[in-house]
Amino acid sequence: MNHINRVDIQTRTLYAELLEMMQILEASRTISDLNGNFTTKTIGGEQYVYFSHYLPGGKLHYVYVGKKNEQTDALIQRYKEGKPESQEARENIRRLGAQVKAGFGVVTDKAMVRVIKALAEAAVFRAGAVVIGRHAFTAIGVMLGIRRFQGTILPMDVDLSAERSVSVALPQTQSDIPDVIDSLKMGFFPVPALNLKHPSTMFTIRKSQLRLDILTPKTSDSDAPVMIPRFNCAAQPLSYLNYLVEDMIPAVLIDTDPVLVNVPHPARYALHKLIISQVRDITQTAKANKDLLQAYQILSALHEERPDDILTAWANLVSCGPRWKRFAEAGLEDMGKEFGSKVIDRIVNDFHDQR
Repeated sequence: MNHINRVDIQTRTLYAELLEMMQILEASRTISDLNGNFTTKTIGGEQYVYFSHYLPGGKLHYVYVGKKNEQTDALIQRYKEGKPESQEARENIRRLGAQVKAGFGVVTDKAMVRVIKALAEAAVFRAGAVVIGRHAFTAIGVMLGIRRFQGTILPMDVDLSAERSVSVALPQTQSDIPDVIDSLKMGFFPVPALNLKHPSTMFTIRKSQLRLDILTPKTSDSDAPVMIPRFNCAAQPLSYLNYLVEDMIPAVLIDTDPVLVNVPHPARYALHKLIISQVRDITQTAKANKDLLQAYQILSALHEERPDDILTAWANLVSCGPRWKRFAEAGLEDMGKEFGSKVIDRIVNDFHDQR
């Protein structure tokens, strides 16, 4: 069951190129209204382009643009000419997206991608929001070059109408999420909280399973929704979420028009799933089993190519406290019982010195 069916190296290279192009285009949007200068830094023998500008108060701030190449040179030239975005770049992104989609055989939920894309265009992800849950798992699988695992079905192969939801964890930045959702004209409405004194943290459509959950890390004993004025909405606090979102990385949600989002680091996503599998109540056994399955798939893939990522994520988890470590170890044990794989034994042995 631990066999991993990866796409060919050409498709993985196309994905890497697509991600880089989308980051550069996003950087173009970010710096288009700023006054500053481009600088080049040499790191490890490679040249990287940054955009420097002064923040209010006089502090010099650097925005990473990308590796120095023809694309970043073209971005610099467009900036000098007052042309922050390139139609040619958009067409290239669309073309690459189609090639990557074909290479992975990705099937997406068009309605849900439309919601995520609207959030992206409203700068929610540029501000630091993180996609978590099913859509993050799909994006991580593509990022790792995985088509499918033997004996399992990745979410990209599942009829998403069975669970058409996306969860977004919010940082303290600015964007009007209710206004974005309303602008889609899809019939979204805020779902009243159980306590009518609390604001809603969920948007859905009547007679549909399409749903948007707004979450944020829990920082107190209270479970009451937290108002985030800069997003003009409330978010539901969740325990253990801070570990998941504090180390985010850019990823591409593949569709006809690819969408640049933020997802948790794959290793943290997997170890977080181990914890969540242990804190679900008995009525959520099926979801707990899915948590273990997702953790197993990602850890198996990482152990083949990036085992140090797992060790680093484990060390960070252990530093969160004994309860975190206890739940994660219990999750590892359950995962070993469920899948009985030598991969799990090797991962546990890697953890031995840190445990």
